[in-house]
Amino acid sequence: MGWLSRFIAAVAFLAIGVIFSPETLTSKSTTLSTYLKLAYLLSFSTAFGAALWVTFIGGIIMFKNLPRHQFGNLQSKMFPAYFSMVGACCAISVASFGYLHPWKTSSTTERYQLGFLLSSFAFNLTNLFVFTPMTIEMMKQRHKVERESNIGEEVGWSKNVEVAKSNPKLKAMNKKFGMIHGLSSLANIMSFGSLAIHSWYLAGKIDL
Repeated sequence: MGWLSRFIAAVAFLAIGVIFSPETLTSKSTTLSTYLKLAYLLSFSTAFGAALWVTFIGGIIMFKNLPRHQFGNLQSKMFPAYFSMVGACCAISVASFGYLHPWKTSSTTERYQLGFLLSSFAFNLTNLFVFTPMTIEMMKQRHKVERESNIGEEVGWSKNVEVAKSNPKLKAMNKKFGMIHGLSSLANIMSFGSLAIHSWYLAGKIDL
């Protein structure tokens, strides 16, 4: 299924949702805020779901089942798109939430929540423009050194650790890569944590 087909399918499901809740469109209270709430809800849920999957499920499964170089090359294509999408969703959530809760009239709790959304947005931008390019460049350099030692096509870290014991260059690159990748992972966790905190606030607002 192509991207256009998927988009049409998503719009169709949204239309079905309207059919099962016609009072939303016919109500006189339907205003700009209703559409902003929809944008906020869809954007936040997309960001939270994507972060949950990539951080705790998808990445771990790929690492445990793909040859290491193949895994790294896939991540180098996936992460820029991932951080771009989550960053865009966070931006929409911030804009919508900020409009619905103006700073001057918002409560302390609402100001904190806007701060959590902003922090998630900032962590994603940091990863997108700082840590991810650095990590990808270091990964490519390390792949080159590993290929010279005939490693990298295995699953897991065992051969890299073994060869690094007798290869000072690879050992130094592992250390530098680990530091940059660690900062990127920390920023990603902080971003997800900010969204998780906001999800608790959101759960308290939902009347089911």
